[in-house]
Amino acid sequence: MSEDSKKCTFDPQSQYVDLAAEVFTLLSDATRIRIILALRDGELAVGELAERVGKSPTVVSQHLAKLRWGRVVAARQSGTRVFYSLIDEHARQLVTHAVFQAEHVVDGSVPEHHLGAQGLPERAEGSGS
Repeated sequence: MSEDSKKCTFDPQSQYVDLAAEVFTLLSDATRIRIILALRDGELAVGELAERVGKSPTVVSQHLAKLRWGRVVAARQSGTRVFYSLIDEHARQLVTHAVFQAEHVVDGSVPEHHLGAQGLPERAEGSGS
């Protein structure tokens, strides 16, 4: 089953709403978003993550500690190096959708993620055309 075919059935009074807000707070930092984007293809050591996001290893380690606390990333030690990976696909999807939303704000036209293989806008589900 694809993610697009799944429907959220949670009620506005769901016990998960407050925790979901905490997830958004956790992800409300550009460096953490960059870390998640860097980790979407697999695990990386702190040094490589730091290089990819353009921050010092110390700064990246501090952000990784928060992401570990929020159970977004997991750590694996190998000798003196620590490798990080995303725990599941949800943070990756959430960040991807947030970046797509930002693309809508920045671009006045149809964003690239809405273009089909021929460079034409894809038809929205449920539209009669």
